[in-house]
Amino acid sequence: MRHPSHRATEQERLLADAARLLNRSALLLAGSVLADSGVEHYRGTFHNRAMLAPLVSSTLSVLASVHGHADDTPERHRLRDAVHVASAAVGLAGSAFHVYNVTKRPGGFSWHNLFYGAPVGAPFALLLSGMLGAAGERLRACPADAPRVAGLPAGRALAGLVAVGLVGTLGEVGLLHFRGAFQHRAMFAPLVVPPVAALTAAQLALSRPSRDRRLCRWWMRATAVLGIVGVAFHARGVARQMGGWRNWSQNVLSGPPLPAPPSFTALAIAGLAATALAEREAR
Repeated sequence: MRHPSHRATEQERLLADAARLLNRSALLLAGSVLADSGVEHYRGTFHNRAMLAPLVSSTLSVLASVHGHADDTPERHRLRDAVHVASAAVGLAGSAFHVYNVTKRPGGFSWHNLFYGAPVGAPFALLLSGMLGAAGERLRACPADAPRVAGLPAGRALAGLVAVGLVGTLGEVGLLHFRGAFQHRAMFAPLVVPPVAALTAAQLALSRPSRDRRLCRWWMRATAVLGIVGVAFHARGVARQMGGWRNWSQNVLSGPPLPAPPSFTALAIAGLAATALAEREAR
């Protein structure tokens, strides 16, 4: 039988590790948004000043996430929390702007406008980054023996957020790969692995606590690997354009988005944090 002090130390360590995993997830998502919005909004010549907002907020979110990952203080940092909440707000506003950009075009909400208008799902990544970063800050301030986020057990709350995030990201990826006519068989992979990971996360969020979540952990790891492999495939897609990487200044703008696949990796990292917390809650 473990001494109560050892058990408390183990719980505190688990909570700190989970908070750091959320910092990594928020960092990866914010970095992806910074690179992707930088390229896409540069291609759009920043014709609207609001197009600078995601660059500023994602940069601040990256800095806040790096600082949070290096901080082992068991309390919420107000400035970091404010940055993450602001990033989530910018992501939400960006989604509204992108929907407006699509619907104001002739034909309104049509396939053509969804394909070639502002990507409706892109700002969703910044929203997720902010929410996961803010959740990490709140997790730090929770009692180690019963951590809760948004009034729910932390593991279940985070699993629900991960499930929603995977579904939203899946919708954006499915739309863009459909636009690309699935010209490579590997383009089907994001429509196979992440949906199963989302189902396991949803099952974790909605079911009774269980000590064994190996299935969820396995699919989260597979999704994390998928994000890394996706970058390699997108880099290959850029290389196949006219001039390849020698003409990178044009092909990076017109080829597959290099910063997009890491969104799956980021959400999978958050899913692993949720899994660890959920297993601990079942003990």
